[in-house]
Amino acid sequence: MSDLQYGVSIAMVAAGTFFMLVGSIGIIRLPDFFSRTHAAGKSDTLGIMLVLGGLAMYEGFTVNSAKLLIAIVLVALANPVGMHALAKAALRYGLKPWMPEGSGDNGAKQKGGGQ
Repeated sequence: MSDLQYGVSIAMVAAGTFFMLVGSIGIIRLPDFFSRTHAAGKSDTLGIMLVLGGLAMYEGFTVNSAKLLIAIVLVALANPVGMHALAKAALRYGLKPWMPEGSGDNGAKQKGGGQ
């Protein structure tokens, strides 16, 4: 394994760990379910993909790296779809998105044309 391959793989794993940490902090700090779902959907998907990509690069061109690349594709497809389904189910259940004080329903009616 070359030093460049080793360095890039470590950088990808570190970047993925950073994005997963930021997503985890977002889940704790954000005000409502939909914002938390957004943090988990975006940051954690990218973080997991970077970590798996770094591990695949570290492994080199083997059967294990091919399995990791397949896992990256599955995460890239399944995680956003799952988060979307979860948010849509919460909206159908009646959970309302958080809005800042004073915004009320007027902003939504004006932007969407209102019916």
